Amino acid sequence: MRYLTLSAGLLGAALAGPAQAENPVLTVYTYDSFISEWGPGPAVTEAFEAVCDCTLNMVATGDGAALLARLQLEGVRTEADIVLGLDTNLTARALETGLFAPHGIEAALDLPVTWDDPVFLPFDWGWFAFVHDRARTPAPPTSFRALIDSDLRVIIQDPRSSTPGLGLLMWVKAAYGDEAAAIWEGLAPRILTVTSGWSEAYGLFLDGEADMVLSYTTSPAYHIIAEEDDSKAAAPFDEGHYLQIEVAGMVADTDQPELARRFLAFMLTDEFQSVVATTNWMYPAVTPADGLPEGFEGLHQPETSLLFSADEAATLRDGALDEWRNALAR
Repeated sequence: MRYLTLSAGLLGAALAGPAQAENPVLTVYTYDSFISEWGPGPAVTEAFEAVCDCTLNMVATGDGAALLARLQLEGVRTEADIVLGLDTNLTARALETGLFAPHGIEAALDLPVTWDDPVFLPFDWGWFAFVHDRARTPAPPTSFRALIDSDLRVIIQDPRSSTPGLGLLMWVKAAYGDEAAAIWEGLAPRILTVTSGWSEAYGLFLDGEADMVLSYTTSPAYHIIAEEDDSKAAAPFDEGHYLQIEVAGMVADTDQPELARRFLAFMLTDEFQSVVATTNWMYPAVTPADGLPEGFEGLHQPETSLLFSADEAATLRDGALDEWRNALAR
């Protein structure tokens, strides 16, 4: 009987083998909020698996900036086929690792800037902003200097682990240049806490722990659409607002290059892009055929968009990080 059982097991494995071989796994490293139950991950997984004859394995790695750190640590041994959630403040450093390959995809994108990067492909974009509650903070500051002069408490994210945190460093540097260190010294007393990622920061703000939180001009759309609550707003800053363009890239040593390219191409279809606005709460990189959902039309549209090139951001990062760290250490 043991022989018969073993034979049946081997036969079952043999029969399962071809089916498994026909059902490859594509592993995507991304940030925590993307694959949360309320993020794009579940809907994206269902939609892609319906057309790819594959298994989409999305792996959370912390917040956005932690993606690159993990990939660098794993190197060529990484299990990732796609990395989704870097932004233009990180792409030059990511390219230097030699761990990414060109995607070879032609795309017509709806971005506020021209895009010609052959390695990284955008999937959404937005402007950073400080979000406040209209009832608790009816007259928010309209600049970094006004924030410094206020008695408000704000929550920000760590630029070493979070793309919004790094985006804030670039925002201050783009707006103030050589005066950035002085701005950080003024901001330090206003900062209640620094979290490792966006989700924790925004949750603390919603719990009433702070007056404002570093987020996006699109964040109020969530409350308008999902909660029918218009009490949250993004504070318009006179200096302008820094752009974030989120991207995905194909790992050079992937053993599923064709499937990886299929995913990147799928990322720009309506099936993916229509999910972005109301789950990631950002502007889609390609506007869906039905347009943006109601609730986006009244959001703040900055008159001035600030953005360093990927190379400029890489050059400025370490110095900006030192300015931030020195100010908060005092």
